[in-house]
Amino acid sequence: MKNTDPKVIGLIQQKGGVGKTTLSLNLAGYFSDLGERVLVVDADPQGSSLAWSAARDDASPFMVIGKAVPNIHKGLPEMAADYDRVIIDGAPGVNGLIRSCLLASDFVLVPVQPSPFDIWACADAIEQVYEAMTFKDNLKAAFVINRKISNTVIGKKVFKVFSEQEFPVMDSAIHQRVVYAECASIGKTVFDVSDAKTAQLEITRLAKEILQQHEREKA
Repeated sequence: MKNTDPKVIGLIQQKGGVGKTTLSLNLAGYFSDLGERVLVVDADPQGSSLAWSAARDDASPFMVIGKAVPNIHKGLPEMAADYDRVIIDGAPGVNGLIRSCLLASDFVLVPVQPSPFDIWACADAIEQVYEAMTFKDNLKAAFVINRKISNTVIGKKVFKVFSEQEFPVMDSAIHQRVVYAECASIGKTVFDVSDAKTAQLEITRLAKEILQQHEREKA
């Protein structure tokens, strides 16, 4: 299948526990469901994406490999040659790995949760994205609000704070849903189960917005 930019989507965040792996795997599930050949690169030394793959009881619709090394950007073009889409599940708090993931990516998604702690913790991630942009001027980035609880004051505050940054906040927030954890525990994505239509829809919206955002930035 012919690839549509961006080919390499990196998910990075200095703070752990923000849902990078969940988003990485479900975005991979969306693109593979379209018929794309998808590679997930687990760049986190904890190996959460690899653990997900091991928990699966049947063949995964996409390839997952471990590559928690600070030179991912150098080896990725060769690794990615046979794939339509690459998703990098980045490492939290490891500057060399984050920098390499940023340089390897065409589009960077920075997940943030609706909490004041995430607002405070994002300064380093923002700085690293800006630094990477000085070396790779075609790099694009956006925040995505993850584990959102609807109609809360803090959710609205988070959107406002991040919308004031130089790169945008995705309109497609991902909500707190038990189905994400249930799927992860058995090595599935929400696209593998029939009763996760709402979760499928919001991941689909996010994936489409990534593609649209990248096209707007290129224009």
